[in-house]
Amino acid sequence: MSIHGTPVKKVPIHLQSAQNRILIKGGKIVNDDVISEGDIYIEDGIIKQVGRDLTIPGGTRTIEARGKLIIPGGIDTHTHMQAPFMGSVSVDDFYHGTKAALAGGTTMIMDFVIPLKGESLLEAYDKWRNWADSKVCCDYSLHVVVPNFNPKVRQEMEILTKEKGVNSFKMMMAYKNFLMIRDDEMIQIFDACRELGALGMVHAENEDAIELLANKLLAMGVTGPEGNDQSRPEEVEAEATNRAIVLADTVNCPVYIVHVMSKMAADVIAEKRKQGILCFGEPIAAGLGTDGSHQYNKCWRHAAGHVMRPPLRLDPTTSGYLLDMLASGNLQTTGSDNCTFNADQKAIGKDDFTKIPAGVNGVEDRMSIIWEKGVMTGKLDPCQFVAVTRDRKSVV
Repeated sequence: MSIHGTPVKKVPIHLQSAQNRILIKGGKIVNDDVISEGDIYIEDGIIKQVGRDLTIPGGTRTIEARGKLIIPGGIDTHTHMQAPFMGSVSVDDFYHGTKAALAGGTTMIMDFVIPLKGESLLEAYDKWRNWADSKVCCDYSLHVVVPNFNPKVRQEMEILTKEKGVNSFKMMMAYKNFLMIRDDEMIQIFDACRELGALGMVHAENEDAIELLANKLLAMGVTGPEGNDQSRPEEVEAEATNRAIVLADTVNCPVYIVHVMSKMAADVIAEKRKQGILCFGEPIAAGLGTDGSHQYNKCWRHAAGHVMRPPLRLDPTTSGYLLDMLASGNLQTTGSDNCTFNADQKAIGKDDFTKIPAGVNGVEDRMSIIWEKGVMTGKLDPCQFVAVTRDRKSVV
């Protein structure tokens, strides 16, 4: 009986055991290098044994998996939950976002701390931890965006790395007057990352070229979501990708290019890897699952719903090309860049496409999109699926 007099239903001890102990029996266990038949014993959410004819305690619930694939949960390398951005806050908070992740087979997300103007890296990190810790339904970790560089920032990067477990820092070559970093600071951040044993990450676009093109389009009366595509051609993504890799390599820092959206940017990464440069590329669920034609839809809300940066590309063969690059190892990981805004939030930019909050969904859909577009088409086998949705993250 509870202190409020409401009866409490007791769970029998054998059912308590069944909740904590699970045997997945007779399935095909998929890893990134091999598929093998066997059983998996899980206790208190931890895999304890893998093999055949396992010795397990009584009171274990058995899930029959014969003839089925047993695939490990995915890791989404790129999310933005409840993120303040472009005058709005993304609508998926850490509870709803991670709940959606689990529904889609992802058991860990990697989110981004984005400091506000005047906010220190440590203050922003603590804020994100407070938001996430009380809400998350799955495992998570945090990258940290570095919007400028000076001795204090360098000191905070060291604290984050040595005391908080952060090992990746992101630089934005886009979003002028907000988060954009210039080359002179970017190379210093890369150098600091190398010294700290951290990974440098980059949103690669040439913002100066974009600004010029956007202003010309607005002057011609182009205000709708199609302007997002027209002001951000593949060339500005590829040029910035090349520049970021060159700067990182100058100080011998590994670099990770987030949301690779175009053939040209993917080709840059592939070529630099052939030269022996340590760089990595991450296509995302939206770019693997659809194309940029939606930005030209006659329904403004539909078109604005597909606005992200870099944009989805008009070339309908881009998604297949990026999947081929994943299969060959020229691109390595996959994220979702889940950063959702509702129609009212998107409407901030109804008269100016540059003000449309950039972001799409994908944290729930990533695994199924890559299975459908990759495995079902023969571009990826199940082992490669596990590699690109999960295991290559640990290698990077």
